[in-house]
Amino acid sequence: MSKKKVMLVDDEVGLTRLMKLNLEATEKYDVRVENKGSLAMSAAREFKPDIIFLDIIMPDMEGSEVARQMRADPTLRNVPIIFLTATITVDEVGPTGGEVGGETFLAKPVTVRQLIDCIKKHIGE
Repeated sequence: MSKKKVMLVDDEVGLTRLMKLNLEATEKYDVRVENKGSLAMSAAREFKPDIIFLDIIMPDMEGSEVARQMRADPTLRNVPIIFLTATITVDEVGPTGGEVGGETFLAKPVTVRQLIDCIKKHIGE
């Protein structure tokens, strides 16, 4: 069985490092991290992820703009994008996240279990 390709785009280096280590420890996922929103498009084109977790608020480029560019790209438009946000709490939406403008999101801090459940829901095992 081939590993699922997961891309994490978030400016919090410590968070992405920890999520990458934990996801890869399951031996089910290959994980690519990009800590700059402005570099996410080229990284995604190169990596060809099965799913993308994308922070909404980043200093160099908003996640919504990154998502807009990805949706306009024929090679990325069908890749599920799950937004990560600290502006809404888990208490407000529950542990499985929610939806804004037709896009799925998870409230930070997010657990590895939540990421894995979200991966399974959107792209399967």
